[in-house]
Amino acid sequence: MSEPVRQFVEGKRAETVRRLLDATLEELEERGFGALTVRSVAERAEVSRATAYSYFSSKEHLVTAVFWKRVQALPPSGQDRTGKPGADVAQVVDTIARMLASEPALVRACTTALLADQQEVKRLRDEIGREVYRRLNDAVGEADPSALEAVMTAFVGSLVLAGSGYLPMDRMASHLAGITDRVLPPADR
Repeated sequence: MSEPVRQFVEGKRAETVRRLLDATLEELEERGFGALTVRSVAERAEVSRATAYSYFSSKEHLVTAVFWKRVQALPPSGQDRTGKPGADVAQVVDTIARMLASEPALVRACTTALLADQQEVKRLRDEIGREVYRRLNDAVGEADPSALEAVMTAFVGSLVLAGSGYLPMDRMASHLAGITDRVLPPADR
């Protein structure tokens, strides 16, 4: 798995990165994405701005890095597959949705941050996308590849709806299970 920062870190540097990521989440919860700055995160983490910028290029990079670390920390997928794609997709999504529901400020921030046109954000967005795609692919199984594309598109759309407040996070898994049941052919269910 790749690092969320511009360079590989270990030891004391890894601790500094962890403090910056923790401070990012605290800032989001207290002040929201609009008020978040790399400077405010650095102050909260008790590191210099220069140090913060040596690891993170922007507030969008910080938020995307927090989200990537959360995705990396998810329990492994595929352990309790039912063989029914709708139910298996619901399980994958429920795992992700429970993580997101516990951090609504992060979800709201990701709605904007993940769309940033910055090299480091794009790199992490691609990593996140690959991991979610892998998990959904495992759940969908042998279905037509276009069905997986439809499920992935529905997942991303559901994240945007949840981040915008139009879909309650606790309904995301059942919402996507319903879509999956409609997209997959009856023989695959």
